[in-house]
Amino acid sequence: MSVRELVVLGTASQVPTRHRNHNGYLLRWDGEGLLFDPGEGTQRQMLRAGVAAHDIDRICVTHFHGDHSLGLAGVIQRINLDAVPHPVTAHYPASGQRFFERLRYATAYRERADIVEAPVAVDGPVAETPGYTLEARRLSHPVESFGYRLTEPDGRRMLPEKLAAHGVKGPDVGLLQREGTLRGVRLEDVSEVRRGQRFAFVMDTRLCDGVHALAEDCDLLVIESTFLDEDADLAVEHGHLTAGQAARAARDAGVGHLVLTHFSQRYHDPAVFEQQARAAGFDGELTVARDLVRVPLPKRS
Repeated sequence: MSVRELVVLGTASQVPTRHRNHNGYLLRWDGEGLLFDPGEGTQRQMLRAGVAAHDIDRICVTHFHGDHSLGLAGVIQRINLDAVPHPVTAHYPASGQRFFERLRYATAYRERADIVEAPVAVDGPVAETPGYTLEARRLSHPVESFGYRLTEPDGRRMLPEKLAAHGVKGPDVGLLQREGTLRGVRLEDVSEVRRGQRFAFVMDTRLCDGVHALAEDCDLLVIESTFLDEDADLAVEHGHLTAGQAARAARDAGVGHLVLTHFSQRYHDPAVFEQQARAAGFDGELTVARDLVRVPLPKRS
């Protein structure tokens, strides 16, 4: 059975706390795993969450601040230690190539895995597979940063009552799906479009066009909310979002499930982030992330 869920490995911003590890998020998408922003300590958090190196097919780094990338060294070495048999593709800002290389080769180890470097320089698709398109959008932060969006192709949902009305049953249903027509019956006569699911990952950024483009119509949006609304001036100064700003962006984009994360160590009550997100008008499903929680993608309609 296919699994689509977000495994939260860490939720702290610049400074980890007793209860929050540095960033780290694994998206399980059917048979693939996409690891986003592995900060320091990610390898240990993977162990605690039951995530293996073999589960990783892609690594997506938004930018090269330490809380989003210092775990790369350990994760890449673990992929090699475990001799992961499939290629692991790494996406990251092209302007940070030197940082990626330093982290990849931070210490001596035996290379036994295929790490494919795929630096990102412009907005647009960075990978296309039968199951999804992965695209990147530039964000607004003191260093170059990209957010990521995964979009599943639209499919079709068969309608049993219309199949019955047209006398299509058994193996003929599959034949009609493959061929598009069968004895004068068209696929669109007995089915309807099922919109593909959409996931976005938005880290360190001010509000900008990239935030809105990534969030548009997402089923699940993971977005930073480093500050509370009363510290909006600090958020702008340091290139971050507040809880209210993140929630309003999600509200305006029609997001189904909002996951707030990347919290400053100055705050101790996570309930306030939820309160401010609701006050901003977001009325969808809302998760204030904690380390090691699992967030399923909404069920497909």
